Amino acid sequence: MMLLFMREGPWFRAKSRGCGTGLPIVWEGWLLLALHVALITGVGLALQGRPMTMTIAMILAGLAPMPIYRAKTEGGWRWR
Repeated sequence: MMLLFMREGPWFRAKSRGCGTGLPIVWEGWLLLALHVALITGVGLALQGRPMTMTIAMILAGLAPMPIYRAKTEGGWRWR
C-alpha cells in the first residue's frame, strides 16, 4: 500500500564532489535514511556481545539498501 504513494523521480541529490548519494530531497528519501539508521542501530543492539556476528550483520545492514540509494539519486552515481 505504501508503495503506491512513492514518487517515480529522484529521492536524493547527487554529491557535489566525489561519487555517491547526497542528502534526501523528498520525504521518501528521508524515510529510507531513517529506516536505514534504525536497521543498523537495531542490529547493533540485538547482537551485543557477539562481535563476529555483529560485524558481519552490520556490514550487510549497511550495504543492503545501496541499490535503492543508487537508483534514486538524481543523475546517478558518477565521479564529480
